Amino acid sequence: MKILYGVQATGNGHIARSRTLAKALQQYPELEIQWLFSGRPKENLFGMELFGDYWWREGMTIVHSEGRLRSLATVAQAKLRQLIQDVRKLPVSEYDLIISDYEPVTAWAAKMRKKPSVGIGHQYAFLHSIPMPRYNWPFHTVLRIFAPTKKSLGLHWHHFGNPILPPIVPPQPKPVSDTEDYILVYLPFEHPIPMLEELAKVERQFIVYGVPENLPTANNIQIKSPSTLGFQQDLVNARAVICNSGFELLAETLAQGKPILSRPLAYQFEQEANAQALEQLKLAKIVRSIDANSIHTWLQEGPKSVRIQWPDVAQAIAAWIAQGCKQDPADLARSLWRQVTPRPTEGTVPTYQNATD
Repeated sequence: MKILYGVQATGNGHIARSRTLAKALQQYPELEIQWLFSGRPKENLFGMELFGDYWWREGMTIVHSEGRLRSLATVAQAKLRQLIQDVRKLPVSEYDLIISDYEPVTAWAAKMRKKPSVGIGHQYAFLHSIPMPRYNWPFHTVLRIFAPTKKSLGLHWHHFGNPILPPIVPPQPKPVSDTEDYILVYLPFEHPIPMLEELAKVERQFIVYGVPENLPTANNIQIKSPSTLGFQQDLVNARAVICNSGFELLAETLAQGKPILSRPLAYQFEQEANAQALEQLKLAKIVRSIDANSIHTWLQEGPKSVRIQWPDVAQAIAAWIAQGCKQDPADLARSLWRQVTPRPTEGTVPTYQNATD
């Protein structure tokens, strides 16, 4: 089977998820996969060796500054003519199946040519009834039509009574030592200088990713360059995590059982929805501003954590694809949620029992 697999490269989470799934798909040599990435300048991609001779397209991305989505700037910078050309020229007729991790060029090319298509990713969970900001329906509409597919496998931290799968989490490295007394910070959407100034006021050690390395820092702050393995190791050894409300990092953090302080990117529908779900599931502390005061308050309260053991979702999806995507996604979801530990409750407000502090 020849597969064209498109990945939205705006966020590192999409690439990390696809990297894990790519390794699982390698177990099926009958699958011939061509990868395509869009939404980020090609020179800014890193750790792409696993994807071989991948294709790149302009795609679409969001514009943000100082922790807020800039809607008008996002629309203004969108190269719609190029996007339409890329959709029309993409040779989807050569492939048996098109898979999109919320990637618009492959999804729309498949839709226009009426090719079989599957969406895999967190965004496809929003096709179901899950926690989300009700007031922000225009963005919800855009979310639903950005990368449409005939079938979809949505991913979330809870199924909320829908055929949604658990997250795809890569194998986690073992700690090189006991948990160290630093907090891992990943806030790529914040203005870096004010953010670092606030961290300097807190009497804790911080390892920070996602900001320029040449910025001046205080003695309690270490800035590190992008590194897939380095980041995962620092996550494993961290005392706690401060981050925005992106899906994939939070899934990995929950797998490690680290306390989480999270601030959603303002006016970004998906992150606002993620924050709402985190609060409902009691999985993280949500704040509207990451500053010295909010960090102090969080630390004084005694950060709580929940360790969730996710099953091998990537392997299950790879087998599902190799078998022709025939199994009902609801059956696939049920089989995977039975393997989650601790099992989430099924009440009106679902929570994860047996939280580990």
